Amino acid sequence: MQKIISLISNSLTLKEKQVANTIKLLDEGATIPFISRYRKEMTDNLDEVQIAAIKEQNDKLHELEKRRATILKSIEEQEKLTPELRIRIENCWNATELEDIYLPYKPRRRTRAEIAREKGLEPLSKILMAQNANNVDEIAARFVGKNVADTKEALQGARDIIAEWVSESESARNSMRTIFGRDAVISSRVVKGKEEEAQKYRDYFQMDELLRKCSSHRLLAMRRGEAEGFLRVTISPDDTVCLERLDRIFIKGVSLASLQVGEAVADSYKRLLKPSIETEFANLSKEKADTEAIRVFAENLQQLLLAPPLGQKRVLGIDPGYRTGCKLVCLDAQGNLLHNETIYPHPPQNEYQKASRTVQKLVEAYDIQAIAIGNGTASRETEQFIQNIRYDRKVQVFVVSENGASVYSASKIAREEFPNYDVTVRGAVSIGRRLMDPLAELVKIDPKSIGVGQYQHDVDQSRLKTALDQTVENCVNRVGVDLNTASKHLLTYISGLGAALAQNIVDYRAENGAFASRKELMKVPKMGAKTFEQCAGFLRISGGENPLDNSAVHPESYAVVEKMAKSLKTTVKDLIENKELKKSLNLNDYVSEKVGLPTLNDIMQELDKPGRDPRQAIKVFEFDPTVKKIEDLKIGQILPGIVTNITNFGAFVDVGIKENGLVHVSNMANRFVSDPTEIVKLHQHVTVKVVEVDITRKRVQLSMKDV
Repeated sequence: MQKIISLISNSLTLKEKQVANTIKLLDEGATIPFISRYRKEMTDNLDEVQIAAIKEQNDKLHELEKRRATILKSIEEQEKLTPELRIRIENCWNATELEDIYLPYKPRRRTRAEIAREKGLEPLSKILMAQNANNVDEIAARFVGKNVADTKEALQGARDIIAEWVSESESARNSMRTIFGRDAVISSRVVKGKEEEAQKYRDYFQMDELLRKCSSHRLLAMRRGEAEGFLRVTISPDDTVCLERLDRIFIKGVSLASLQVGEAVADSYKRLLKPSIETEFANLSKEKADTEAIRVFAENLQQLLLAPPLGQKRVLGIDPGYRTGCKLVCLDAQGNLLHNETIYPHPPQNEYQKASRTVQKLVEAYDIQAIAIGNGTASRETEQFIQNIRYDRKVQVFVVSENGASVYSASKIAREEFPNYDVTVRGAVSIGRRLMDPLAELVKIDPKSIGVGQYQHDVDQSRLKTALDQTVENCVNRVGVDLNTASKHLLTYISGLGAALAQNIVDYRAENGAFASRKELMKVPKMGAKTFEQCAGFLRISGGENPLDNSAVHPESYAVVEKMAKSLKTTVKDLIENKELKKSLNLNDYVSEKVGLPTLNDIMQELDKPGRDPRQAIKVFEFDPTVKKIEDLKIGQILPGIVTNITNFGAFVDVGIKENGLVHVSNMANRFVSDPTEIVKLHQHVTVKVVEVDITRKRVQLSMKDV
């Protein structure tokens, strides 16, 4: 275990104590959000990303240990495990090196080399490999017999065995890896006859690029084109350089035997070694591209989940449309559906006046404070229609991303929530609720359907799910949830809970009414002390028995706050409300073996603003009223826009038309930008300039320079 701790410590540049304590907490069942928030003394202030990295590396190294045990058992069963080999395997912590060591002992299918061995030609291979003989035909003749027809067959078989030795040589494989890593070129070609079908891959019809410089989005695009049968993709170094390197390793002298070895080396490179290393680098480059794409997706998802909420307001949600009309839903401040109907203000019906009166009546009848309009079909026309109506009060109008709303509306979750309504009503509800609290609503949707990823369907789906689930969990726990109003879907992501306990909490709430305190959670079926420890700090109770229950102060620290209040001869409630009282505290007086300054500083922040929402305040945004379709765009035009997606090559911006425009990373600032997230965030309001419009391909290029 100490070796694993040292390896992780060196790899992540962390102290061994930080790694050891984090692994101990994870092994004890603590979650990443809990460790990062409530165990800062043990980890020395590690954040969620660092803790997740420790967990990932720890899991990988334990998998490596299992693989090592399997390899040792396999070689032992073959009775080929020497003491030296055992020591080498046991001390190996590199997965690639471990597989190289195992390669000569790996059970394999019947190869050409295996057939040659069965014919008794291995001794001839050893003679040739010594490279001392010039009379190779005479030597080969000794092996001609019942299984070997002539010297030609004997020499061919011997070369097949040598070729296999070369391909299994660690020094040969490492030399090839060095050359591949430095010089390999990834090449993409269009499949002959598929040029018309493959137009979306036009940029990759004839492309060559150094593999080490190929960006993740280009590599994933090529691999997708290959998977769809439109492109042929290869990875290859300079063959001459590779063969020269192999010759230097294996060819000794200038004998006729050396010529035979040279032939075997060339055959090994072409038939065995190059395809093997190419596959290895194809997998490695894909894994690297996946890692980058997953990172981008997780960052975008985090920004989307932490988008500013409107809060508990009465909202009119609108799912806009032309022929099928605009679906209206009226929601109360808790997001409950009060009323729904459909209006037809747009062509072909054009019931403009009737629709206006309907909206006016609904705003008045349901005391509507804000209107949320989905940003899909007919969005701009609906926004203009809504803003032209006169209301009897101030009503804020927001355009809301409806990515994933249709997925939610057809889901099992939506059917459970609204069994008596069709998908159009459910979609409108999702749009309205998304304005009120994006986090609470988006947790109901598969993150892959939210529309903020980069080639999300092409990356390793298991790794993607793990990363996105962790992102959702981190976001939910960072914000915290109201124990008495949160849906079971939101509660599922709270540290330590999961689906079963989330359902038990909702059932308990329905049967017994609102929770009066956090400690009442212990009455929920299947809620144990460990789970309570993990979840309690992230659950809020507004107006409960204890004011600390509406804060991120963990129940395990209540005694510390009570001690503070007692020392000032006041109550916890007064301590929270009185800033001057808090200023008079000396935190060092409350440091103990279990509670250090990091926790005490967190407690003071919470006492300043208990139950605060870490998300920013929402802002109203308006598009340019003269721009509604791509044909309205003009080169040089300056427009307001909203960032809808971020990739590692730039950001997509909605300027009020169906097609989102791309601000390439090179057009983000008057300096070199390596990462678009340095400049923009998801849903950020930006000003852009139109630099190129391709109406045929429905592509718009934008710039943020000199705007």
